[in-house]
Amino acid sequence: MVRLAPPRQHSRRATLVMALFAALGTGIGHAAARPLNLVAFGDSLTAGYRLPSAAAFPSVLERELKARGRAVSIANAGVSGDTSTGGLDRLDWSVPDGTDGVILELGANDMLRGTDPAVTRKALDTIVSRLKARNIPVLLAGVKASTNLGPDYVARFDAIYPDLARQHGLVLYPFFLEGILNDRRFNLEDGLHPNVKGVETIVAGILPTVETFLDRLGTAQK
Repeated sequence: MVRLAPPRQHSRRATLVMALFAALGTGIGHAAARPLNLVAFGDSLTAGYRLPSAAAFPSVLERELKARGRAVSIANAGVSGDTSTGGLDRLDWSVPDGTDGVILELGANDMLRGTDPAVTRKALDTIVSRLKARNIPVLLAGVKASTNLGPDYVARFDAIYPDLARQHGLVLYPFFLEGILNDRRFNLEDGLHPNVKGVETIVAGILPTVETFLDRLGTAQK
């Protein structure tokens, strides 16, 4: 003889089954919409010189993107003191397979050392070309030369970033330090590196460009 469960028990089981299928469906959706893996590849401006890791550019940018519903993970591949050629030397192990996009910020140390802009251009061009060969898109963050280096140097150096962006079809953020350069409120005592407020200002400025970049990747989550 088969005993029938009371109607209320049937109802409870049905509810549990529906909840289980809903949970499975949600899990599948999240698995399909995996976070985008980005690498912030740069020098001390990216690394977060003298700042806690949570206050460094990649961490703050990731936090702000997530607050806007973007599923992203941003690795900090900034090395203080790095030049464009130094970045090229460490490119392969700094940007692992599975990276969906790179935010490239290099050249400030080249400029501070008065490096021939042709050297910087060649190194950055090679970095971008090697990433493109791996099907890794690049957002290029520009650097501008100090005026005390003379008008010829400034013209040659500042042209590197828009030229490379046009040549390779990159998303370009023209000046990484926009809004904080030479402003004591946003820089450490050395006047060169952003403080906590400076990084937050950089992120606020670059955020729309990063979102454009994510949209171009085609799998950004909102």
